[in-house]
Amino acid sequence: MARGIPSDVVRHFQSIPLFSSVSKQGIRQIIAAGTEIDVSAGKELVREGEIGRHLYVIVWGTATVWKNGRRASELGPGDFFGELAFLDGAPRTATVIARSDMRVIVLGPREMDVIIDREPVIAKRLLEVMAKRVRQNERSLQL
Repeated sequence: MARGIPSDVVRHFQSIPLFSSVSKQGIRQIIAAGTEIDVSAGKELVREGEIGRHLYVIVWGTATVWKNGRRASELGPGDFFGELAFLDGAPRTATVIARSDMRVIVLGPREMDVIIDREPVIAKRLLEVMAKRVRQNERSLQL
């Protein structure tokens, strides 16, 4: 146990792709900054068009992403969402609904700003995933 956080919890967070390259101290900061919440199947986590700056990371369970009333994708353990609204403060670009019971880590903008300043590798990972999602959206619009 390091600084009051069990080593198995640290290892679990390191297994989440967004945090896989983060130092152990950074992982401890994320755990301390985040709030883990349990979500029931069918619950709407974020709604397209609403303002919100929180980033969500799925610990377990699955969610469906809806964009313009159409199913866009499925998310599972290790996936995250809310990164665009977190980064630019603009309205949410999609609705995310729990497909199964879930556990998510919720990170607020202040906490994420501090974490990204200390662990810039997270910003790189956020940008990589955002670029991939933009390309997927462009492809789906061409179909």
